[in-house]
Amino acid sequence: MNKLKILNDPIYGFITIPNSLIFDLIQHRYFQRLRRITQMGMSYLVYPGAHHTRFHHAIGCVHLMQQAVNVLRFKGVTISSNEENALYAAILLHDIGHGPFSHAMEHSIVNNVSHEEISMLFMERLNEEFNGNLTLAITIFKGDYHRNFLCQLISGQLDMDRADYLKRDSFYTGVAEGNINSERLITMLNVVDDELVIEEKGIYSVEKFIVARRLMYWQVYLHKTGVAAELLLIRVLKRAKELHQKGRKLQASKALLFFLDNKISIENFNHETLEIFSELDDYDIISAMKHWQHDEDFILSKLCKMIINRNLLKIKVKNNKIKDKHLENHINTFMAHYGVSREEAAYFVFTGSISNQAYQSKNNRINVLFKSGKIMDIVKASDHLNIKTLSKPVTKYYLCYPKELLQ
Repeated sequence: MNKLKILNDPIYGFITIPNSLIFDLIQHRYFQRLRRITQMGMSYLVYPGAHHTRFHHAIGCVHLMQQAVNVLRFKGVTISSNEENALYAAILLHDIGHGPFSHAMEHSIVNNVSHEEISMLFMERLNEEFNGNLTLAITIFKGDYHRNFLCQLISGQLDMDRADYLKRDSFYTGVAEGNINSERLITMLNVVDDELVIEEKGIYSVEKFIVARRLMYWQVYLHKTGVAAELLLIRVLKRAKELHQKGRKLQASKALLFFLDNKISIENFNHETLEIFSELDDYDIISAMKHWQHDEDFILSKLCKMIINRNLLKIKVKNNKIKDKHLENHINTFMAHYGVSREEAAYFVFTGSISNQAYQSKNNRINVLFKSGKIMDIVKASDHLNIKTLSKPVTKYYLCYPKELLQ
């Protein structure tokens, strides 16, 4: 069977699958599941085109990694064929642990188990199936490999993950501000003392990349309507789990029922749990919500209707913390309007915060290599006034409440 296939991608054009190991990993049911996991969670409720999947993104990352390997080898950086294959496998599988609607799962039906931890469990399981061929990929993925630039290509300030998702998400949402020149960025990469650097003439591309990242976070990933939708989904799953553990039998897929029935943490995330998790995707959640919108429980039913019919909560975003009296007013109004308890009202009226830091200079800095051989952090190397500012976190605060309580 010919395993050197060519795929047609709307962003990069034709993408080649580099070897039979990557082909077999793509064909594996664990990876095929990513076709059913949306890349951007609930963002399609804001940007109707944002229906692309984690599958698209992972394939795109492999393509960019092939470009990076070619560029670095052209510049005299030694990368063995084992290291090359490990890079492709690691970047292909970096998101394999994402649950339905991406980040919503981590805060609801599993107890603080991150998608990175689940990705690692999947990779270790696949490594058993593939006779240890993923051992080096796992070492690089963990950041434990002695050649640090390989780890930085997987997870760093200028990794292939970011290089793909900014460009891809910009394309599918239509938000042009995120459209970075990933090809030029990769072409400007180099390695000094096993650390990734960007050549001096790539400074402006890096500046554009950092600014694009900031704009994409405020306009897309932290768009207030998308945030409100994800917070509703988290509450849907939390309420369903609460009811189920009190003995209420809800209609849902076997995989979803398992996670509603059990308290799953990283300690008890065993092989059996992983197998069940591998059957869970966006369709389980959508299908369940379509049933639950007719449930007799007022909270579960109302939350599901809000998402299914896109009648979302009103969300106000402020630069300062929300005053307690504003929260209290809305909670009391909701309690009086619907005759529910304070605990029940808290599902619909709540506050929180969102934070955006375009460039984290403390860990994995973007270092610029000058022609003189001098290496400098992009913050100092750039004459762009905003770059220093963009390396500081910005936090905003929100208040959510139902639209029918508008005052």
